[in-house]
Amino acid sequence: MNQVPLADGAEHAGSAASLDGLSPSAALDLTDLFRQHHAALVRLAALLVHDMPTAEDVIQDVFAAIQSRPAGTRLQPGGELTYLRVCVINGCRSVHRRRAVVRRVAGGRNLTALDTLQASAEDEAIRAEERQQVLSALADLPARRREVLVLRYYLGMSEAQIAATLGISPGTVKSTAARAIAALAKKLGEDA
Repeated sequence: MNQVPLADGAEHAGSAASLDGLSPSAALDLTDLFRQHHAALVRLAALLVHDMPTAEDVIQDVFAAIQSRPAGTRLQPGGELTYLRVCVINGCRSVHRRRAVVRRVAGGRNLTALDTLQASAEDEAIRAEERQQVLSALADLPARRREVLVLRYYLGMSEAQIAATLGISPGTVKSTAARAIAALAKKLGEDA
């Protein structure tokens, strides 16, 4: 479970369902956080869940849960973005769990609508075929590898930041990234 440091020295398990690390009365302004980070968080979620409407729902759920919490413990100053990212990643993991249940219930029927990256008409118009191939190859990676690559190369996070966000060691981040890049290169027919 991911741990987010709190101002009182304790740690809080970050998840979209358990957001008591922030409160409406906390020193941070939730509206400003939303304005500053909404677009980037939606893009992060879209890369993890493979469709824009679901990504937007994940972000909405995270902010709604934060807003609706009673007064709680404040995060350390400057930790709000990390906390939001952890919540978004956990929200995306919940989406994948729900999709897995739907697939099991569906008895193996083809549910391609769940697996394809849905984007707006504007996004489709500007996307090149090569980018589609990369996104498809990224979607085929196991969740942990996909998360590490998105955090590293899309958000530009350091190994230490990724390790803290995902609750794994920096060495695991390094090896997971190397395996993920090798798998992408193989899938795309390139030399690693």
